[in-house]
Amino acid sequence: MTAVNANLRLNLTGAETAPAARAARYQAAIDMAAFADARGFASVNVEEHHVADNGWLPSPLTMAAAIAARTEHCAIGVMALLVTLYDPVRLAEDIAVVDLLSSGRLTFIAGMGYRDIEFHIANKPFAERGAWMDHVLETLLQAWGDEPFEYRGRTVNVTPKPFTRPHPFFLVGGMSRAAARRAARLGLPFAPPVADPELEAYYHAQCAAHGTQGFTHAPPADFSVLFIHEDPDEAWTTLGDHFLNEALEYASWKTAGVKRPLEFCSNSVAALRREQRYEIITPAECARRHRERDDFFAAIHPLIGGMPLDEAWRCLQLYADAVLQPLLAGQATGGP
Repeated sequence: MTAVNANLRLNLTGAETAPAARAARYQAAIDMAAFADARGFASVNVEEHHVADNGWLPSPLTMAAAIAARTEHCAIGVMALLVTLYDPVRLAEDIAVVDLLSSGRLTFIAGMGYRDIEFHIANKPFAERGAWMDHVLETLLQAWGDEPFEYRGRTVNVTPKPFTRPHPFFLVGGMSRAAARRAARLGLPFAPPVADPELEAYYHAQCAAHGTQGFTHAPPADFSVLFIHEDPDEAWTTLGDHFLNEALEYASWKTAGVKRPLEFCSNSVAALRREQRYEIITPAECARRHRERDDFFAAIHPLIGGMPLDEAWRCLQLYADAVLQPLLAGQATGGP
């Protein structure tokens, strides 16, 4: 077995409306990030969506900065950062600050976005989002360079420069040929949200045409997010509504022609369980998957859909104590 790919997912979905309850959930997320870092998780990952009924995290860089202040080792990922919703120079500055705070542990997927309402509230042109995506990415790369550059008719030198040189590590997201061409032209890795061999081959052909090099990264076909519990049947019965809360919100954003990971057709807890994109599994089952697959990506999602904090902590501690720590100990001794 190679490195244990343990990852904590934090997107802060939930049903709380009271400020104290929402604050407690956000603080718990930061405490969980610190716990995961101390226990050997590879990464803590956040997401970005706006005006979601269930409070989906809208400020991933703010959250990433808080995580950076409480962690020392894990990668901090934004999966994905909707770069088209930002002023590009301000975005370059904010990313550089988080990269400095984390000593280079920040990574992100640059997403274009597909929900019209998110562009509306950001006062950005939805119909021109492809051209704006090009402008933002080109500006980021110039802003992080060592030399001043011309921006809107004036020479500027954006500071501070990030910790990671020549720039923080990121991939270009997207599921279209235009996205693949964009990544190839800029010499950046490409991250389609769903594996597509034909599109990935097109990306590599475009890299060759532009004289650049890169790679692709997509979730495995059987990717799921995980909740750890000693009795999955009981957990689905008593906690399943929290999973459905998140799944229904995400499903409501479905857009024709847009392929998305974790795409659901479920409108009940039972149907969601059958789809096996959200899974509740025992520590023993999770350890088995780690041992049998070197490429197993454990995306632990304890706070899903307003999960009660005591249950969320139980999930995270079960994974850390009953799965991750024995696996890491086995690595250290050369065992299985």
